[in-house]
Amino acid sequence: MSQPQTTKRGQVVAGALAPHPPHLIYAEGPKQNEPKGECGWEVLRWGYEDLRRRITPDDYDVMIVHSPHWKTVTGTHLLACPEFKGLSVDPIFPNLFRFSYDLQVDCDVAKAIHAKATEAQLSTQLMENPDFRVDYGTIISCHLLNPAWDKPIVALSSHQAHHTFSNEVGESLMMKLGAATREAVEESGKRALVVGSCSMSHRHFTTEAEVPEDMSNEHIYNHNQYLWDMHMIDLLRQGKNREALQTVPDFIDGAISEFKDGSFTWMMAAMGVPNTPATLHAYGSVIGTGNLVASWKLSQSSPQGGRE
Repeated sequence: MSQPQTTKRGQVVAGALAPHPPHLIYAEGPKQNEPKGECGWEVLRWGYEDLRRRITPDDYDVMIVHSPHWKTVTGTHLLACPEFKGLSVDPIFPNLFRFSYDLQVDCDVAKAIHAKATEAQLSTQLMENPDFRVDYGTIISCHLLNPAWDKPIVALSSHQAHHTFSNEVGESLMMKLGAATREAVEESGKRALVVGSCSMSHRHFTTEAEVPEDMSNEHIYNHNQYLWDMHMIDLLRQGKNREALQTVPDFIDGAISEFKDGSFTWMMAAMGVPNTPATLHAYGSVIGTGNLVASWKLSQSSPQGGRE
């Protein structure tokens, strides 16, 4: 008698908080980027190296990233063409970031997230225009996590609920989107790395130094936002992730945080809000903003929360 076939269950195997300052690409000088720096922001760049040693492409089948710089007014959009290719130019720092990208998308996972989000009564749409220009936040975080670009990605946009309604409304929708993402991954049979592409405190300088990589000009914008960053980091390093999520609305206002676009909360929800403490790889300032490179490597036994 033939044995019944069992469906392999997928899993979100890890999460990464992966800030996307274009300065890090400029300083690294990969072949895809036209401008090349001499040095700079080494603590953050070495932090990314440490993260890549902890979570390698062998650990996951697909990287799913939520970016603050693909902004959509109505709902969340997802890349859903097998390939996107083009030139991404940072509108604020074109002198630092002009990056030729050629990336592969896991359309099956993208469509599965779209379907699960629709079931949860969330507004989503698939981006099926092959000429769409992928945002620099997605590209920078994905490159710094996997410079070989040898794994497909799924990219999600950030909608404007935090801005249009309130931080609390935006957070609630991101929890639902994260839960839908996790359910889609589990049914896909694949292993996923979920990536929150965002800085922490995000008040930044309004003028640029003559030499961008001159680190004598680099420091956090003000002490108050540094204190907010340290408070949030202390919660994450203790594994108090639910308490951190409860703090996010106040953190957004107090630190003028890029968490306002939802990437952090979506990532936490996609991981099931585990009790796992963050592995802290680096914290540093870029043009006055506070940036944390951190990761959560999960196991089958990691405590998982339900849909919020």
